[in-house]
Amino acid sequence: MRTLSRLGIDVRLGVGPTITVAATASGQIDAPGGVLAIDPDQVADWLGPLPVEALHGIGPKQAAALREYGVHCVGLLAAVPPATVQRLLGGRAGRVAADRARGVDPRPVAPRALPATLTVRHTFAQHTLDGAAVRAALLDLVVQLAHQLRHRGQVARGLTLTLRFAGGTSWEKTRRLPEASAHDDDLRTMVYQLVDAAGLQRGRLTGLVLRGEDLVDADQVAQQISLDQAREDRLVAEAVSDRIRAKFGPGVIGPAASFLRVS
Repeated sequence: MRTLSRLGIDVRLGVGPTITVAATASGQIDAPGGVLAIDPDQVADWLGPLPVEALHGIGPKQAAALREYGVHCVGLLAAVPPATVQRLLGGRAGRVAADRARGVDPRPVAPRALPATLTVRHTFAQHTLDGAAVRAALLDLVVQLAHQLRHRGQVARGLTLTLRFAGGTSWEKTRRLPEASAHDDDLRTMVYQLVDAAGLQRGRLTGLVLRGEDLVDADQVAQQISLDQAREDRLVAEAVSDRIRAKFGPGVIGPAASFLRVS
């Protein structure tokens, strides 16, 4: 419901003992933001009355072939001998359909690895010279990138800044961070070094692209205790800001507020 209200994305969550049951359940939810959980001992009774095309993995052509044979619901598909289903749908497709109708799906649930880069972008409404507007846009990108990294539990070992100019030309530079980080302060310092290295004078900018490079899991990187109390205070404020954004939305705190001095 939080995803639906903030981002307008229709999320429907099916829960079950196998991928097939969970995916089929998600397709049976009528309202956005709904959740449907099927217990292992309910699988056969719940799948049985569903139309055959509702079973995850059954396409329109396969459903038409099954209906022509008189198999119009999942329960009937489960009751038909697997060899018959194979003759109707083909060898492998028939075996898979017969198994899934019985709630059998040996596929393991494996989380996907997070990508090794993360990119955020800003496009200027009009051509812009280096100055307060550019620095503000860079700061906004830093806050976006750092917040997304922390949300994903990752840190960046390097940053790439791309400047896009009027006329279609661009400038790009990559630098390694002294230590892998996902903190606003560390990324901001490096980004300002990158833009200073560009030596902007009268170049008219049309956009900025900031990319975190060589991302790794945050728990793989050793964290040193800082003796800088001001930095420690900013890190505490950063963690509080993350909790506020998680509760009220990513735009509730502006980037400038992220770098206010903590007293």
